[in-house]
Order: sequence, then structure tokens, then C-alpha cells
Amino acid sequence: MRKIIAVLIFAAMLLPIAAIAADWQPARPVEFVVASGAGGGTDIFARTVQSIVLKHKLMAQPIVVLNKGGGSGAEGFVYVKSATADPHKLVFGTNNEWMLPLVAKVGWKYDELTPVAAMAFDEFLLWTRPNAPWKSASEYVADAKKRPGDMRMGGSQSKDTDEVLTRMIEKASGIKVMYVPFKSGGEAAVQLAGGHIDSNTNNPAENIGQWKGGQGTPLCVFSKTRLPAGPKVTATMGWSDIPTCKEQGIPIEEYKMPRDVFLPGGVAEGVLAFYAQMFKKVSETPEWAEYIAKTSQSSQYMAPADLKAFIKADEERGRKLFEEQGWLVK
Repeated sequence: MRKIIAVLIFAAMLLPIAAIAADWQPARPVEFVVASGAGGGTDIFARTVQSIVLKHKLMAQPIVVLNKGGGSGAEGFVYVKSATADPHKLVFGTNNEWMLPLVAKVGWKYDELTPVAAMAFDEFLLWTRPNAPWKSASEYVADAKKRPGDMRMGGSQSKDTDEVLTRMIEKASGIKVMYVPFKSGGEAAVQLAGGHIDSNTNNPAENIGQWKGGQGTPLCVFSKTRLPAGPKVTATMGWSDIPTCKEQGIPIEEYKMPRDVFLPGGVAEGVLAFYAQMFKKVSETPEWAEYIAKTSQSSQYMAPADLKAFIKADEERGRKLFEEQGWLVK
């Protein structure tokens, strides 16, 4: 009887603790740490979320946005990783959270941070320069096969998202191109518009200005299906008019980059539940839909467990490719 009473007393003591965890709220200002410089896609992502949270009063505490983009975002991830169990610091990033540790010596491993949510995905397209002789991805590939290593493909940084896709295109299509890294996708778009490179692998937002101005043309999109219908971007074409790369003979079914959020390791379940629910609410607002349309992304909310599974699978695919390329850090 005494043992039963003791167990009941202990269970009763745990109930308030469970309730507190479930009802957790930030107790001080929250830092949105951006693993990139000001003005980039991740920065816009974080500041959009900040404005929606504040507008809809989804959190009582204020939000401070900090840009820590040094080392391709390593600065931001190390900063949040070092704040173990701190529920008031979140880092906004992309797949560089789990891909960068594969190719560079950094101060964290991908499983040392807590996945909170993915909220959108950047689609990727194969773009070509104005007045290019090829009018389709199949013509582009055919020409590249005739001139191995001669055609120039631009992208943002080395051994990162754009070069990964470039190497995938080479492998899938049996071609070889010269990869030219730039500081950003925006810079690659400018170089393409000037005719200094033959192609790039930018997302829609980074090349839309050049497309509107007739200074670049999309050949195909690395998506399972064509992009959703919407307003025309040029006088004759919109996003839904662009064929998939698989339709055009490049056997890559899909390639996209998530916009995601992480907490430090060691946070309480109640903390994770609070933020996951908050980001889910953000993804359901009209302001979020407007952001998605403006940036030509695909809105896709992933809860913590789903994001964790996505990361594991994507990290394994990346590791295999990097090993083939000789990029894995020792």
C-alpha cells in the first residue's frame, strides 16, 4: 500500500511539470539567427517570419534578427549549437546545416541541432544566356557533349547547392562543363545576363529579373511536375510553361532546397512543440502565401519528425555524391 501511495504522489508531482512543458512560452526576447548575410534568401525568409509572428501576435516576446553568415553560414550554426538547451535562440538556414559539415571542418555536426520546421522549398532551374543557340535542355546537353569541359556553368560558391546540382547534371547526362563559382546566385545571374557564362542553376527568385528583361531564359525545372500556374512572367511565358528537366531528357526527377529552422540541442519537448506550432501557424497566413508567390518558392511545412527524416535521407545522398567527387572532409 505504501508503495502504491508513493507512486501516486510521484505521478501527481509530475503532472504540473508536464503541464508547464506543454504550455511553455518564451521568457525573454528571442533571437532569429540568420546563417547568411543581410538581403539574401535566408535573411528575407527569417524577417518575413518575424513580421508575421509580430503582426498576428503569435509570441508575446520581441524578436531580434541577427545575421551571422560567415563561413557559408557556419558562424550562425556554431553560435546556436554553442547555446545548448537555450530556448531563446533559433537559426534559420537551408541544407547547409547538414551538407557543410561533409565538405568543411566546422564546429558542429548536423545532429547536434534540433530540427524545428521546414517551411518552404526553393525550386531549381537550368537557365541559359540570352541569344543562346540552344532552345531546350536537350539541345543544351547535345551541344555540351560535343564540347566537353568547354561550356561554362555558373553558380553560388564551390561544393555547395549549385555545384552539387551541376555535378548531378553531368553524371545524369553524360556531359562535362566548367563550373564557375560566384559569391551568390544573384551575381551568377548578372554574369549570365552579360553572356560571360553559358548557363546557371539558380532558383526562380534569383533569375526572374533577368528573365523579365530578356537577359536569360529558363530551359527546364528540376521538379517532379511543372510549377503551378500563375501570372505570366514575360509576354508569352509563366512558370507553368517551363518543362521539367526530365521531360527534356535530363534524368533528374527533383532537386530542391529547404528553408528551415533549428533550435540548439538539448531543448525541452515543450519548447520544440511551441515553436513547431508557431511556424505552422505562420505558414497558414495570407502574408506567408504572398511571400511564397513573390519569391516563387513552393510552400511545404514539415514538422520536426518529418524534417528530421528528410535531413537523414538527404545527408546520405549528399555524402555519396561528395565521396564520388572527392569532396568529403577528412
